[in-house]
Amino acid sequence: MDWYLKVMKNYFNIDGRARRTEYWMYFLVYIGIIILAGILDAIIGLGLVGLLVALGHLIPSITVGVRRLHDIGRSGWFLLIGLIPFIGWIILLYWAVKEGDPQDNAYGSNPKAA
Repeated sequence: MDWYLKVMKNYFNIDGRARRTEYWMYFLVYIGIIILAGILDAIIGLGLVGLLVALGHLIPSITVGVRRLHDIGRSGWFLLIGLIPFIGWIILLYWAVKEGDPQDNAYGSNPKAA
């Protein structure tokens, strides 16, 4: 939960780097919240809760994705590759599971060393 809260506290922050742990733990908690919102929507009969949860997590999901790309030495603009169906998703998935740069890069120091 600490990783999720760290991302939510850095709501608009695209500076620095995000470790794999930070990225994947955020999305694990986010998926759980989306599932709960879907169940709540099914009970209530509206699609409003899921929509509000998705909108509330849109910016943090983008910013943690940008910081994750920074960790492997890529610009955050590479996140737009995800707009290419299938191929773009596979490339982004590969970059998301790839080990970060062990040394400092143009986007900051190694978060594992800190």
